[in-house]
Amino acid sequence: MSIRIDQCILSLAPGCVLGLIGHDPAGVSATLAAAPPSAWVTENLSALSAPDRLAWLEQAEQRRRAGHLVIAASSDPESLRGLADEVWWLDSSSIVERGLPNAVIPAYLSSVYRSLPGGLHPSLRRGDGRASITSIHVLDDHHQPTALLHSGQPASIAVTVHFAAPVADPIIGIMIRTRIGFEVFGTNTELEHLPLGPVAAADSRTVTFHFLCHLCPQSYTVTAASHDPDGVWHEWLEDAIAFTVTDSRYTAGVANLRARAELS
Repeated sequence: MSIRIDQCILSLAPGCVLGLIGHDPAGVSATLAAAPPSAWVTENLSALSAPDRLAWLEQAEQRRRAGHLVIAASSDPESLRGLADEVWWLDSSSIVERGLPNAVIPAYLSSVYRSLPGGLHPSLRRGDGRASITSIHVLDDHHQPTALLHSGQPASIAVTVHFAAPVADPIIGIMIRTRIGFEVFGTNTELEHLPLGPVAAADSRTVTFHFLCHLCPQSYTVTAASHDPDGVWHEWLEDAIAFTVTDSRYTAGVANLRARAELS
């Protein structure tokens, strides 16, 4: 059951940094309107430029130490993970869930991804038409389709290809990229020593690539392709689907090396 904002705003401790998330702007507006006059509020932290965000962080720390309430909404929930003491997931004029960032942010993202329509939405599609990629699914550690993976947990990507013509030796591959296009990891059935052919017209093949998700929290895309050994594409889907990685702690970069600090 949703929790009313006006029942919670006065319960926050002095010097608290409150993060607000939710795709309904009415919830953010209602919370900011209910904030005490001494609170320092920001309508969308993620909209600030890098220099402005650094300046904001310095001011927020000064106000927090002075005992003032700091409230920051953000259209990018991950920007609040290492910043907020408490996060509120808002819907209209109520709080759906409140608590520590590492609990509320994954719950909110899971809800968002469950509401998204399925299907492939590649930014580029090309090939000679001898095969078509009919589905790409990111699977969690229970082999269920998802768009939210947890860093360090088992995961997989399943690609289904339908062949419209005979192919002697098809190869199916994937590439994971960051949202700015940086190539993180790629492999294919040839590299993994998994022969698929020959295949006849009307045949289908589903290949599942299993891995441990040692990625840092951020958004990624999956590109998939079916091609011949000489590189001629049957079909190539660029950035066909997206997924997000979350973790119990903030980690910068792409590869989550699970580093451990030791004093000697």
